[in-house]
Amino acid sequence: MTSMHPTFAVVGHPNKGKSSIVSTLAFDDSVQISDTPGTTTKKRSFPLTVDGKVLYELFDTPGFQRARRVLAWLEKHEVPASKKHEVVLAFIEAHKDDERFNDEVQLLEPIMAGAGIIYVVDGSKPYGEEYEAEMEILRWTGQPSMALINHIGESDYSQEWKRALGHYFKMVRTFNPMLATFSQHLLLLESMAQLKEEWIAPVNHSIDLFKAYHEQMFERSANAIAKLMYKSLSHVEQFALTQDDASKEEREQIEERYQVVLRGLEQTSQKQIEQIWNHHHLEKEQESLTFEGVDLFSKESASLFGLTRKELLITGATGGAMTGAGIDLMFGGGTFLLGSTIGAVLGGSSAFFGFNELSDVKVLGKSLGTNYLEMGPMKNINFAYILLNRTLFHTTKIASHSHALREIVQLKMGRTFTEKWMDDTLRKSLEKYHTLFRSKDEVKAEVLSEYEVLIKDVLKHLID
Repeated sequence: MTSMHPTFAVVGHPNKGKSSIVSTLAFDDSVQISDTPGTTTKKRSFPLTVDGKVLYELFDTPGFQRARRVLAWLEKHEVPASKKHEVVLAFIEAHKDDERFNDEVQLLEPIMAGAGIIYVVDGSKPYGEEYEAEMEILRWTGQPSMALINHIGESDYSQEWKRALGHYFKMVRTFNPMLATFSQHLLLLESMAQLKEEWIAPVNHSIDLFKAYHEQMFERSANAIAKLMYKSLSHVEQFALTQDDASKEEREQIEERYQVVLRGLEQTSQKQIEQIWNHHHLEKEQESLTFEGVDLFSKESASLFGLTRKELLITGATGGAMTGAGIDLMFGGGTFLLGSTIGAVLGGSSAFFGFNELSDVKVLGKSLGTNYLEMGPMKNINFAYILLNRTLFHTTKIASHSHALREIVQLKMGRTFTEKWMDDTLRKSLEKYHTLFRSKDEVKAEVLSEYEVLIKDVLKHLID
């Protein structure tokens, strides 16, 4: 490699998942991916950059189009193995303006500039002799290479692919870019390091930086969640009154403003989490649920709320009736507090959940010569756990979402999500901090840091 960082060209037949692998390994959802053959017509570089430093660089390339004709051109030149790479360079120079061989020139250029080869095949399709021309061309380049068996369909022809690929490549690995975990990503990078002795040190250095980067993503996510929780629970909304007492309209107005702020805080936090995990073009969707006639304490629905009857007793949640705002908070569309008000219903169980109101609306004394309305900080104990449950679920889905996937992310929380991370000990620890957040006292930086550690541990448990 002539660059200061490891570089790899991802090559192969059209529509075998090359762009998906580049997108996954580069943590980049801007890579163009399509089922249409020939979507990639130009080589394009996708570096994975952390704090201004390139860890490694991947080239997305067009698929081979005329491999047999290219190989025939190369084989006309009878040269020793040590000179074959010069013939490949000659082919590029002779055909760089020939549209017939545009794709081959584009994919060979980064290889001949020093990039390692990652040859991608679809293990769900049978092996065919037509691939041998491609692999023989890559052998002519003299560059270290490995093969990746991707699985696009349901069938599995991996064994016959492995037998064939073993004749051409030093290393053969199976890698599904749609399902790859962080551990699998690391294993693939470690395999890349073994392709050439001179690459071991720089690739291993990039792996160390990548591990640190991944840890940093957890830390930044926990920090964003901690700030969301603190700002939401401690927020106080105020505005001046036109007279000594507040009208019904003014009280409704401050409640609406209070809810808009909380909604905006969640939206901002979600966007921040998505950027932390390098999802800049993500589309997501949350299904609005209707709860008319649903028993909130049933085994089926309790986990969706984040707290069961026993758990609410542990945290001391009591009193009040559940309102539409509370239901929207827990189950709204893309963000909480959306949707029509369902109303204070659901009998005795509603009092237990205590969603009569999020916080008191108070008329307070003179401020700058006038009375003013105030709402906040958060009074409702349930709010913190509902918001935290939603936020952890969103972060888990985003962190685990492959950059190669172009489908809409469905943020529909499962029936048992809360059970995956909540227990009595953690709940008591969280409530200690939530109580501080709900108070009007200023929370010290070290308190927020302690809360961040709790959240980070939960995230690592859910994602790792």
